[in-house]
Amino acid sequence: MTRSPATPLPPPKARRRLRETAALTQTQLATRVGVTPGIVRAWESGRTTPRGRKREAYARLLKTLAEEEAARQAKQKQQEQQEQQEQQEHQKPDEKQESAPAPVPKLEPESKPEPQSDAKPAPEPEPEPRPESAPVALTPAQAFDALYAFSAPALVRQTFLLTGRREQARESVERAFQAAWERWPEVARDRDPVGWVRATAYEYALSPWQRFRPRHRHPEPPPADPGDRTLLNTLLRLPPRHRRTLVLYDGVGLDLPETAAETEASTPATANRLLHAREAVAGRLPALADPQVLHRRLTELASNERLRAAEPPAVRRGGERRARLRTRAAIAFTVALIGTTALTARTAPTHYEPPVSPGQAVRGVPHRVAPGALSDEELELRQKLRDQMQDGPERLLPRLE
Repeated sequence: MTRSPATPLPPPKARRRLRETAALTQTQLATRVGVTPGIVRAWESGRTTPRGRKREAYARLLKTLAEEEAARQAKQKQQEQQEQQEQQEHQKPDEKQESAPAPVPKLEPESKPEPQSDAKPAPEPEPEPRPESAPVALTPAQAFDALYAFSAPALVRQTFLLTGRREQARESVERAFQAAWERWPEVARDRDPVGWVRATAYEYALSPWQRFRPRHRHPEPPPADPGDRTLLNTLLRLPPRHRRTLVLYDGVGLDLPETAAETEASTPATANRLLHAREAVAGRLPALADPQVLHRRLTELASNERLRAAEPPAVRRGGERRARLRTRAAIAFTVALIGTTALTARTAPTHYEPPVSPGQAVRGVPHRVAPGALSDEELELRQKLRDQMQDGPERLLPRLE
């Protein structure tokens, strides 16, 4: 049985644009699809992809919104064309003046120059340049290595602004690239692969489980410059969401809708977080009240640290090794679960046996003694009971008189 291909979906940014063009909120769209607003935010940011019936419903709704947008644009274009035609008709005079055709002058044939014996031969045409050969297609490993070499150093510096820990920033970026290598066909087709990796690295770096790692028990040395140290401490005092919004907008340079999509929040909520973060930074460092100065200082703080990134082949091998370990662990757990189930089915009883209730002492009844020799009275009573009928008197048969 063959499976039907999944319905194609537009890119995450196009999904958000279609929803905003139709003047729909994430809650309204989630209600029409039958999911929660958080799932819609994840779909529009590209973190997750809808599947199954939810994907079909979401794709149909986006297709309807796209058709409505195209109809509105066509109608608007038609109205503009009608307005232009009306303006041209008003500008034309009511009566058209017919002008006589101008006489066409007769052209005399040009005299051909006589050939000269000393004339130089015509220069030969220069050969046309050969078209450049088509670019060689990269293998998946080469494309991944190129993406890593281009974006990994900057991502490590940006993640350092979020965590204040050099090793954690490097590890977060490596884990994000390993996740991208596991889903490389999907990431390679994404319109913004760097944004996909950046969002994954930020999520891992700001995970609340990081505080339980033994590495957090030992603080790292702060920056050498006092100004950098003060700015880093100010950033780390911000809430994680405000810190991430500030780094994306004033550090990376994303605009407000892109920042909102990457942080999975609405645009007004992102603007409020950005304003609160700027107020907190300016309250402690008044010289950074200007966004341009803040952007420059964040760039300097990230550049002054000696942050390194591992080589691309090592990251790929580490991701493949981690995937193999997870696969083996899943297989071992499955085998253990099957073995436990089989052992339980083998040793379990096939019928129900009610438990024997424990003995209880009844008031007024003497304890049972061990059997011994019967007395004369007991022997006489036993013989009497044996002699008598056990089933009662014989049945009386009715007789006719």
